[in-house]
Amino acid sequence: MERKVKYDYAFKLECVKLVLEKHYSCNYVSTQKGLNESNIRKWVGFYSQYGDIGLLPRKNRSYSVNFKLKVLKAIDKDLLSLRDSSIKFNIPDSGIIVKWKKDFANFGLVGLHPKTRGKPKSMNTNKRKKRKSDKPLTREEELLLENEALRCENELLKKLQALIQAEEKARKRKP
Repeated sequence: MERKVKYDYAFKLECVKLVLEKHYSCNYVSTQKGLNESNIRKWVGFYSQYGDIGLLPRKNRSYSVNFKLKVLKAIDKDLLSLRDSSIKFNIPDSGIIVKWKKDFANFGLVGLHPKTRGKPKSMNTNKRKKRKSDKPLTREEELLLENEALRCENELLKKLQALIQAEEKARKRKP
């Protein structure tokens, strides 16, 4: 199943060709096509760097810690912008790099490690029913259990009696 993309390949290529071949400005093309100028700049950059493949939609990728660190060091060392660094390292969205920078600033190298996604594999054991122990109950514990059982039985009988009375009342109302 293919990913749903906002702009298809043909539309991106058309916008890039207007900028590169017809020498229109990115601002002009963006107003003509009704989209953000930064998208066109990004597409032109990817097309210039990687050709037709640069405009194709990319699947979700996972990046290694070394690659993330390499990108962040290159940004600091070469003073690259987010767009330039995403084009240079073939990262589809500069927001990914922003997240890496934030994680690295907050947690250091540990923040760049991949996070586990989804529901945890082991379920929480706190919700399980308590196991019965092998040792016999004391007399006091036996009486408490019997007392609880009698209370439950008493409540059940009261509710049953109330239900019977309600039905009899309803029958008397309808002659």
